Amino acid sequence: MAESSHFSNSLLASLQPDKMAVLLPHLRFVELPQETVLYESGDTIGAVYFPHDGVVSLVVDLASGETIETGMVGRDSLIGSSSAFNNKISLNRVVAQVAGSASVLDVDRFLDLANQSATFRAQLGRHEQFILAQAQQTAACNATHALEARLARWLLRCLDLLRSEDIQLTQEFLAQMLGVRRTSVSIVANTLQHAGLIRYRRGHIRVLNVEGLKDCSCECYQTLKSLSDRLLGAPAEV
Repeated sequence: MAESSHFSNSLLASLQPDKMAVLLPHLRFVELPQETVLYESGDTIGAVYFPHDGVVSLVVDLASGETIETGMVGRDSLIGSSSAFNNKISLNRVVAQVAGSASVLDVDRFLDLANQSATFRAQLGRHEQFILAQAQQTAACNATHALEARLARWLLRCLDLLRSEDIQLTQEFLAQMLGVRRTSVSIVANTLQHAGLIRYRRGHIRVLNVEGLKDCSCECYQTLKSLSDRLLGAPAEV
């Protein structure tokens, strides 16, 4: 793989050349097919992932069998940053929601850089802060907002991470991420489709009207987008 591919991840692209030179020999490229599990809840974090594309979800599995998504990560951030702050236990199940790829770094190499650079640690702290903010906002959103608005918010976040209007995703998997029944997602997706906002076919969603989707979404999308831009900076165009 070309070295330039690593820079598809905004965090890696933001590193100073000397720091990137330290990491580069140790970065590995991996494909992340849909439903690839990076960590189970309670796993010891052995590697850190820097997504290039696709979407990775942080989810909580309940005893009832339901799954609730607490955060989404893509090319704008990384998975496993908590290990830099002496927390090597994954608090979530982490799964590839939309297929993609990533650069992977063994956690020991990651910790070496984090321990040597206060600037890098501060940067990681901002990424951890945004993960926490997502979890808090998602909890509030799930408790108070209609499913139609939540689905619109979710699709908009995907668009920001994927840089594409096409999302390869089944209704069943989407229902798991939103913590609702598949029939509920089907009804709401049909509503958005009849409104001309999306086109849905089995396993594939195409967004037709981004501005209309923003009008349909709750304020949670813009709240998190503004916070992401402030803490992480806008994702690099590669």
